[in-house]
Amino acid sequence: MDIEQFRKAGYDAVDRICDYYASLREKSVIAQVEPGYLRKALPDKVPETGEKWPAIVEDYSKLILPGITPWQHPNFFGYFPTACTFEGIIGDMLSSSLSNPGFNWLASPACTELESVVLDWSAKMFGLDKAFWNENETGGGVIQTTASDSALTAVVAARSHYLALHPGASLESLVIYATTQTHSFAKKAGLILGLKVRALQVDENARKGYGLDATTLRTAIEEDRAAGRAPFILIATVGTTTSGAIDRVDEVGKLLKQEYPDIWLHVDCAWLGAALVCPEHRERLGLSGLNDWADSICINFHKWGLVNFDCSGMWVRSRARLIDALDITPEYLRTKHGDAGTVIDFRNWHLSLGRRFRSLKLWFVLRSYGVAGFQEYIRRCISLNDVFATHISESEIFEHVAPPSFALTIFRLKPADLKQDANALNRAFHEELMKRSDMYLTQSELGGVFCVRFAVGAARTTQEDIEKAWEVVENTGERVRTELGREAVV
Repeated sequence: MDIEQFRKAGYDAVDRICDYYASLREKSVIAQVEPGYLRKALPDKVPETGEKWPAIVEDYSKLILPGITPWQHPNFFGYFPTACTFEGIIGDMLSSSLSNPGFNWLASPACTELESVVLDWSAKMFGLDKAFWNENETGGGVIQTTASDSALTAVVAARSHYLALHPGASLESLVIYATTQTHSFAKKAGLILGLKVRALQVDENARKGYGLDATTLRTAIEEDRAAGRAPFILIATVGTTTSGAIDRVDEVGKLLKQEYPDIWLHVDCAWLGAALVCPEHRERLGLSGLNDWADSICINFHKWGLVNFDCSGMWVRSRARLIDALDITPEYLRTKHGDAGTVIDFRNWHLSLGRRFRSLKLWFVLRSYGVAGFQEYIRRCISLNDVFATHISESEIFEHVAPPSFALTIFRLKPADLKQDANALNRAFHEELMKRSDMYLTQSELGGVFCVRFAVGAARTTQEDIEKAWEVVENTGERVRTELGREAVV
């Protein structure tokens, strides 16, 4: 493909992207294919000779798109929607054209410097303390791939820091602290690093809207230390996936830094951190605790931050602790500026060497939306969720399993009588919802209670979509409740 052929193919690709988004409402929200469909449709080996581009791109439309679940669909309420924007898509197109690994400043100065700047922009927009700004040269921000990578990177840094403070500590004694509400990445970090993970029980708290408190944390630390174990990092959460619960970061952070200062505090704000852009929510989100006590913070722009996947912001209070844990500099990576310490080499801030130019799309989105546009989007999502949550509150057949959390509602169908098993009823209810092609909700479990999640975040969702979704939920719930009630009687 030469330049002119690429120009023509590129115009066609943009047209296909536009057509995809223009027809989103007409698409099924759940991919209507069976496992293995694509292997059956594709040859079992690379073609011997190259194929013509029109045939290749046509197979994208014919074979690939039918197997894509459209997370940007207005009726996608599962997981946490990815609020993709055209500005971000263009940023990805342009950064892909540069194909630059950007592992150090000299590899492409703009890659490093733009990332440093837009992470500072974002930190200021979210109200993060200047301790987390790159411009202060003590802490700073870096773009990771996902919150999982952010957490793993934090654990690696925390382990290195703890072992430096306690040279006699064994790896076998180290314990990662999480909670029963923490994302699965905590357990995966333990698997990867061969470390123990202890999930502190907070499910009952989560049903009241909060997570970990200082009393639970102190008890666990004293138990483990008495048994010869060494907790070295706590992964706290602001906005859990299961329930939207918020750990009491101010409370647990103060405890750690005043009584157990060798324990690292990483705060996962992957989904809910974006709401920090709205000043009216900062107290509830515990911003003061983040600023006072957190060693590292993660916010995913690709969840509720209007940037297409992937783009996960991570901020650290001490860049030195991160670099000490991850810096390996063979001769072929040495540069004059790096040796002098006058530039940031982001290869020492994360696990891989090469890295994508993700800051370009974030820069485009932040400039296009501005703080006001970002706030308007977040407030609109919260308002739309309030509509759905109110329907649940006023319903006679549904109930909240946890308090509504910003743009997330956790609910379940109430049994018609005592003979009905509530979990079996709600599994059947969710299965019926999943048989549909016009809406996508995911399930969860909180303290042994099976429940359904309703998460608002797609940029094109309207109040009309919420009302239609409620109508489907209500009608399906009534039908399942009645049908299972008849079976129980029989």
